[in-house]
Amino acid sequence: MTRGIFVTGTDTGVGKTHVAVALLRALAAAGVRAVGMKPVAAGIGAGETVAADVAALAAADRCAVPLRDRNPYAFAPAIAPHVAARDAGVVIDVEAIAAAYARLAAAADVVVVEGAGGVRVPVGPDRDMLDLARALRLPVLLVVGVRLGCLNHALLSADAIQRRGLPLAGWVANRVDPGMARAGDSVAELAVRLAAPLVADLHWGAGAALPGGALAALGLATG
Repeated sequence: MTRGIFVTGTDTGVGKTHVAVALLRALAAAGVRAVGMKPVAAGIGAGETVAADVAALAAADRCAVPLRDRNPYAFAPAIAPHVAARDAGVVIDVEAIAAAYARLAAAADVVVVEGAGGVRVPVGPDRDMLDLARALRLPVLLVVGVRLGCLNHALLSADAIQRRGLPLAGWVANRVDPGMARAGDSVAELAVRLAAPLVADLHWGAGAALPGGALAALGLATG
């Protein structure tokens, strides 16, 4: 049975793509066939054919899978996905995303699925990112952007994940603000309060390589 993980974040710009790419590289290094998926992407640069985060996932896994499966819904404007979809006259179909995921799962041992924005970003009138994770039956990896306000954002995000009945497999502290005062204190506080393992503590400018044991902590290790 193919395993998978849903990578979400406390907000946009917190490093979900960096973490998803790091996961794909770690899996490849462990000899695991892994593929990256971005169900919904909004924001395609001028002259580009795919969103930068989708391209990053593809470069990391080097799997020749159809773009329509890797990224079923893509919108050029860098705005909220449900707004971009509405403007384009498109309905984001969760069942279609689940079907694309199933096709990817048939070609890989692990599927790393990256959400858009934070946990409650809408994808339609009555659906949000956590509904995607629920439809795919995936555990969640929460990327916390360590900056002012991260305690509130992380704890609210974790509560939302729990209320939706989804397992929080772990969390990553991504220190996106190198000038944040007492950042270590915030990470330590979250380590106490979040009922999931701290999978990685990534420092600004240090790259996004995951520490040894990260795959095992997430249940993605081989053997």
